[in-house]
Amino acid sequence: MEYKTYYDSPVGLLELVSDGEYLTHVLYQNQQLEDGRVEKDDIKVFQLTKEWLDAYFKGDVPNLNIPTKPQGTEFQQFVWQELEKIEYGELTTYGDIAQKVATRMNKDKMSAQAVGGAVGSNPISIIIPCHRVVAKNGSLTGYGGTIKNKVKLLETEKVDMSPLFVPKHSTKP
Repeated sequence: MEYKTYYDSPVGLLELVSDGEYLTHVLYQNQQLEDGRVEKDDIKVFQLTKEWLDAYFKGDVPNLNIPTKPQGTEFQQFVWQELEKIEYGELTTYGDIAQKVATRMNKDKMSAQAVGGAVGSNPISIIIPCHRVVAKNGSLTGYGGTIKNKVKLLETEKVDMSPLFVPKHSTKP
């Protein structure tokens, strides 16, 4: 059985999902689906996650260990494990992750585009920090929680945004 609860954050209402023991999803509003998940607030992993998120959004480096269990292919798992190694306030590129995953899989090279697909399918946003990945030219490419939220998260971590390319949205009336 899957359980859910909600966390009201500076990047919108997040849905937290658990199997009762592990955190399996952190979803933005645009990712949430109507389903058979049972709403339940008193699960220990939800309490830990909310404490972690409280610290994070205050601008602190959270030091709580949240038991996570994202579901995905072996390749996706390798990519998500690399995401977890990106330090708070640091950035890396899809290409850098591709090199590391290729080495782990005993391959000469790996497609940064394939890594981008795995990064984009990360089910535990923010906690597994896919927002810390940029294109090699510094472009803030795709983010499931929207580029606007990616920028907010990087600002929360006090990342120097000046060398990054942040796409501008049209403001035509």
